[in-house]
Amino acid sequence: MAFINQEAKEIHCKVVYYGPSLGGKTTNMQWVYQNAVKKHEGASELFDFPASPERTLFFDFLPFEVGEIRGLRTRFHLYTVPGQVVYDSSRRLILKGLDGVIFVADSQLERMDENIEALKNLERNLEVQGYDIKEVPLIIQYNKRDLPNIASVAELRAALNKYNAPDFEGNAAIGRGVMESLRTVSKAIVTVLKGGEGQ
Repeated sequence: MAFINQEAKEIHCKVVYYGPSLGGKTTNMQWVYQNAVKKHEGASELFDFPASPERTLFFDFLPFEVGEIRGLRTRFHLYTVPGQVVYDSSRRLILKGLDGVIFVADSQLERMDENIEALKNLERNLEVQGYDIKEVPLIIQYNKRDLPNIASVAELRAALNKYNAPDFEGNAAIGRGVMESLRTVSKAIVTVLKGGEGQ
């Protein structure tokens, strides 16, 4: 749920990257930071709490300004959840107060079961926080489309996109689908904040 800071004339929105371990959540965040945020003067820092060189234990945090709503500057705070199920309590904590979700699926055929389990876990954890996944702005990104042993987009949609969410093919390492996913969830959140009115 967006937080309004009247003193600073800002509205703060929270986007959470969710998905299986090593699916590309942190790579998405790093690409956004390196290519869309760091270049701006006074850019915010990317906070990273790694459990190992390959996995995010807690979260990445990235304020991302996108313009004004009703005279308030809008800032998006981007978080990733840890992919490993053992950190489920951290996942639930990070979902608290969210405004939108980007579900990053791993396109590799052998990761399909993990994708499905991660989506079920997202549904459960949103419910625990009092959210209905059908009412939260949700984007699905099918990451790692550059690898050889991948499911087709049709197979991924059939297995993962039962909510008919906007979806994108991605290769987060080179930025493919990264900004499209972020822009789409941002627009959906802004629409909700404006009470369903046009952009």
